[in-house]
Amino acid sequence: MPKQAVLPNGTRVITERVPGVRSVAVGVWVDAGSRDETAEQSGIAHFVEHMLFKGTRRRSARDIAEAIDATGGQLNAFTTKETTCYYARVLDEHLPLALDILADMLFESAFRPEDIAREREVILEEIRLAEDTPEDLVHDVFEKALFGTHPLGRPVLGSEHTVAACTRQDLVRFVQAHYTPEDLVIAAAGNVDHAALLDHLARLFDSPSRSGSGRGSTALSYRPSYLMVEKDCEQVHLCAGVPALHRTHPQRFALHLLDTILGGGMSSRLFQELRENRGLVYSTYSYHSGYRDTGVLAVYAGTSPDKASEVLELIKAELASVHRGDISAAELDRAKQQAKGALMLSLENTTARMSRLGRAALDDRPYLSPRELMRRIDAVTLDDVRRLADELLPPERLTVVGLGAIPDALRGAHLAEAVGE
Repeated sequence: MPKQAVLPNGTRVITERVPGVRSVAVGVWVDAGSRDETAEQSGIAHFVEHMLFKGTRRRSARDIAEAIDATGGQLNAFTTKETTCYYARVLDEHLPLALDILADMLFESAFRPEDIAREREVILEEIRLAEDTPEDLVHDVFEKALFGTHPLGRPVLGSEHTVAACTRQDLVRFVQAHYTPEDLVIAAAGNVDHAALLDHLARLFDSPSRSGSGRGSTALSYRPSYLMVEKDCEQVHLCAGVPALHRTHPQRFALHLLDTILGGGMSSRLFQELRENRGLVYSTYSYHSGYRDTGVLAVYAGTSPDKASEVLELIKAELASVHRGDISAAELDRAKQQAKGALMLSLENTTARMSRLGRAALDDRPYLSPRELMRRIDAVTLDDVRRLADELLPPERLTVVGLGAIPDALRGAHLAEAVGE
């Protein structure tokens, strides 16, 4: 079982020793993401993530890259709507170096004006790349339709306007407000000794406790919508979905299985009906995302304009079927086996193990062992899944978004000429 501790300054630490491996994955999780930005700051959490790789008071960006590359290890980061994570995977003998680099990045980053100017251009290119990738962009459009002006409705990358306007002072203030010791979790999995790790952390992560800015609360409201966004591309990219459960909800295991039945693999309903039986799509799937106080259950499909109307009607039909309770015991059993198999396979990856530790600690929830997770998956009944589908998927709750060469048949309540209108 994992071991946990709290450093004197309030930073939480959680570790899991994995027998038989030489690698260690270590991550510093920050309890802040794009949801914690104002509309004017949109993209700043992601901008900060980039800047922490651009050099510290004693290491240049190249020094950081060369030090990790010389170990054969990996150093990376990501920003989500609610968290930011900086992580490394190295051999056990290089763990002290990885920790030193991570601490240096978090506490001693220089934010030099010339580096900010250069990295701003990199991020602007990243935003333009996203704009040119409609199969990804449609999910941002969908969450904007789903959540409206709420911070969850804004893209993690921000916009060209907000990124261009971001100053060094804005970046530093965001770090001061949100990168406080109490907002950090350090998670490690692999060939790691808990006591030795704590000894290293006591020296490297010893910044004094300080109060952050606190987390504002923005009320969530939902009104289903239908939005078609015209964009010059070959396909129409469709998303349909609803607000769902928050990430610690007791019924989250039933939601995972419902998602698996709908579009979680080649045997799922959507893949079989849209691709295998009818040949209408190359890519289709469903997914669920959990946030602190809400979530998303959605379906995606990409298809040619002349097939888009038929595909959307088939998606609605599958969702309506599930809503009526047309789910078999055999489907649920297959979904359970798939979920448990994926869980067991993930245990072979120290980075995946580290991620499970970090997310549990950030949420202040008990860490569930693989055995307990499988028990909870097995405990989900057919009635649980049917009841959840009935609650989440009434047709009148559905938000539908399309992006691409919109055919006349889909020109409904609102046709936008450009993303963001």
